[in-house]
Amino acid sequence: MPGKGTSTSVHHLNQLLLVCSLVLLVAVAAVRVSSRSGLPSLLVYLGIGVAMGQDGLGGIHFDDAGLTQVIGYAALVVILAEGGLGTKWTEIRPVLPASAALATVGVAASVGVTATAAHFLVGLEWRQALIIGAVVSSTDAAAVFSVLRRIPLPSRVTGTLEAESGFNDAPVVILVLAFSTAGPIEHWYVLLGEITLELAIGAVIGLAVGWLGSLGLRHVALPASGLYPIAVMAIAVAAYAAGAMAHGSGFLAVYLASMVLGNAKLPHWPATRGFAEGLGWLAQIGMFVLLGLLVSPHELGDDVVPALIIGLALTVVARPLSVVLSLAPFRTRWQEQALMSWAGLRGAVPVILATIPMVEGVAGSRSIFNVVFVLVVVYTLVQGPTLPWLARKLRLGEDAEAADLGIESAPLERLRGHLLSVGIPEGSRMHGVEVGELRLPKGAAVTLVVRGDASFVPGPATMLRHGDELLVVATDPVRDAAERRLRAVDHGGKLAGWLGTDGARPGDGRAGGAGD
Repeated sequence: MPGKGTSTSVHHLNQLLLVCSLVLLVAVAAVRVSSRSGLPSLLVYLGIGVAMGQDGLGGIHFDDAGLTQVIGYAALVVILAEGGLGTKWTEIRPVLPASAALATVGVAASVGVTATAAHFLVGLEWRQALIIGAVVSSTDAAAVFSVLRRIPLPSRVTGTLEAESGFNDAPVVILVLAFSTAGPIEHWYVLLGEITLELAIGAVIGLAVGWLGSLGLRHVALPASGLYPIAVMAIAVAAYAAGAMAHGSGFLAVYLASMVLGNAKLPHWPATRGFAEGLGWLAQIGMFVLLGLLVSPHELGDDVVPALIIGLALTVVARPLSVVLSLAPFRTRWQEQALMSWAGLRGAVPVILATIPMVEGVAGSRSIFNVVFVLVVVYTLVQGPTLPWLARKLRLGEDAEAADLGIESAPLERLRGHLLSVGIPEGSRMHGVEVGELRLPKGAAVTLVVRGDASFVPGPATMLRHGDELLVVATDPVRDAAERRLRAVDHGGKLAGWLGTDGARPGDGRAGGAGD
């Protein structure tokens, strides 16, 4: 009967919603634990999935690799979009050639060395060895920055790692698909040509969609601020779909489109950034829990030793060699090369890509998935907690640039003005400067200071401190000049104008914008 069927479906929906909400709450609470321990949160999410699986407390039997791959791809699109929206062009522009080299030459070197070790040391067939080499050659920025967020580093290091992780997903996905396809592996020059063409198509589509999307959002006033985050994410997902349907790299397209949108000074940017970050967390939680469900711990025993051997070759030989080869033309200090070699953490992408050979029916694909899973877990446990220690030993935090002055902008459309939210970070030379000494252009003024739990309207003699948040109202004609002046004082103090500080960020030829 329809009524009975409907009742049963609703009952199942209620159970599903309860389980999903409880899993999300546990995952959110676990972020606190992972942040204190220095371990990337992905391990916690994987652990939740394993605990819910057939060998865990939940007893859920799940072995649909195809569904896992589809959901993993969708989650990866959201994660790349969130990463692109948070990427500052001023930080990655100086290191763009180095990042591109790591994402191409570095990936090739890593695949070759890792596959060779898997073939000769573990005894895998060449196809299986090449698949594993390609799968584990992609780094995960979220895993790296989750353990380095409290360690100040030079922007060239963080920028290089961030851009590399955004770029190297695309060639790795192409390689894994090529190695997993039935039939003989193509000649290297044919494969190289296909990779180059797909990357070019994805880059062109991503940049074009991002530019058109940002142009439209800047000139079309939507009736509600909450529509802007939805529109931005829709544009980013459209870039992926368009790139993939044009036989290009959809992953590169979504990352580049999101990066263009993230640096376009869009209206209501704080709300958009928060919305994207929340979706990114949701995608990571769902993806890793599902991957944990797919794992059967009782089947991992025979694959632990091969995973440890391959992971050792990857971590000690392949990753350092790829960093040295890729960064040789760029005069990178050995300390920075050492940190980037150890910071090659694996996360979301390798475990997702390990489902591709399972879907394609490659011989030994289940063993490949188990090896990748064990490798990611074990070496994340080893590398994650030691990264901050290594950064301190290499003294890379000592010459790090001061934290960038946080400025967000929301349009005051009827007044043709902007409300700037300015956070004063530790190390800013705005500390100790009086409001009157900011010497903002006519048409801009500090209207409110938030200090701790209190807020007050400042006077000209109010002295600013680290941790203060300022609300600055600026009319449209002087908005950019006001921001340049604030950044100048941030870098040069009250005498910034006399000392020649112009307010541009390090390595940038112009003043940064609120959307940067």
